[in-house]
This record gives sequence, C-alpha cells and structure tokens, in this order.
Amino acid sequence: MKVGVITDGKYGERAFENFKQVFETKWILVPDIPSTVIIDEEINLDIPECDLYISYVRHPDIILQLAELQKPLILGITPGMGLYQQAKAINAKVISPQTMCSLEPNTGIPEVDEFSHYFGKPEYRIDKDNEGNVGEVSVIRSSPCGSSQAGANFIKNKKLNIQNLQDLALHVCHECRAPRFGHTCDKEVSGIIHILSFTSNFEINNNPELKIFIDNLKKEYQTRVNN
Repeated sequence: MKVGVITDGKYGERAFENFKQVFETKWILVPDIPSTVIIDEEINLDIPECDLYISYVRHPDIILQLAELQKPLILGITPGMGLYQQAKAINAKVISPQTMCSLEPNTGIPEVDEFSHYFGKPEYRIDKDNEGNVGEVSVIRSSPCGSSQAGANFIKNKKLNIQNLQDLALHVCHECRAPRFGHTCDKEVSGIIHILSFTSNFEINNNPELKIFIDNLKKEYQTRVNN
C-alpha cells in the first residue's frame, strides 16, 4: 500500500520516518498558508497518486480540497468538528480520530484499517515476573510519532505502580508530536491512552489503589473524548 503524508511543513516528519519502515510512503509538501487567510480559488497542490493520505495540514480550505481527492484520508490535524463534518460530507472516506494514537482498525475503510494494524492505538507485548511486574516490553502497534517506544523503553524492568505509570505518560507526552490545538491534538490524552493500553496487559483487580487510578483515568478519557 502506498501512503502519502501531506503537510504544510510543520508537522508529520517523524511520522513519515516511521511509516516508511512499513509502507511505501511519499512526503507531500503543500503551501504553508496562515489559517486566517481565505483562499478564494483552489490551489494546484500536485498530489501524487497514493492509496491512503494522512494530512498534517492546518489550513481548512486545503483540508477540504484534499477531501475532494475522494481517497481515504486520515486527518492528523482537524481545526474543529465543523470542518471535519464538511470534509466528511465531501468524502465519506475521511476520518478524524480523537488523536492519532486512538486510531484502531475498525473503520470499515480497508486502507485505513490496514494502516492502523501497524500505527494508531498502542499495543504492547509484555514479559512479566512472578510478582506481575514489568519485564521486557515490545511495541506491537505504535503511535505514529513513535512515542509508544519511548514509553516502553522507560518502563521495562520496573515495578507496576502509579508513579511509574505517570512517568511513562510523561515520557510519551515528551515525545508526542501532537500540536496543542484542535479536536485531535492533545498530548495529555495521548498519555492516558498509553497508560490504559499498557495496563490492559495486567490483572489489576487485586491492587485496589492501582484499580482506582485506572478507573479514574478511564472516566477522564471518556470525558475528554465526549467534549
């Protein structure tokens, strides 16, 4: 599958480096136009043919023009839900995940689902000791920016406790490339997603303090998703 990473130059470079380890990937640069500038006429974007496009473009008019390609399109940045709904009305194969690390292979769009078997909501394989603590950690599915690996590198061979999980989230957030604006862009949500994905490998019901911590994170995640 051929993947096109479309960017105005500010975001997407690290994701591109990760994607090309798995897919044939093209770096597609479009004009960097301030989002406050209204584009009266369509710009000649010269987009090469790909099976799936991932947009890190910030200008709403260019995003809508990309939707007109009628190809599967993942919006890595969406300045607002209204814009996403406009793009979706143009092209039913446009999706806008809450964050790029919340993407799962359940969209019903074959190209998106193939991509998200490898990149999206993090998935870990964890070796545990007899006490249930963390041993070696392998990343099965990574966030596009690669922050899942940073979290794995930090927590391997450590005890499973609240402090280490919070520090795991900090390492993820430090590496996270999500910008701090827009519906899909929240570093803190990325940290929560990684903790929840990581701890899904463990039985935590016999640790009341840890269970309360995880239950509260699940509630916080749902609150953020629904806002």
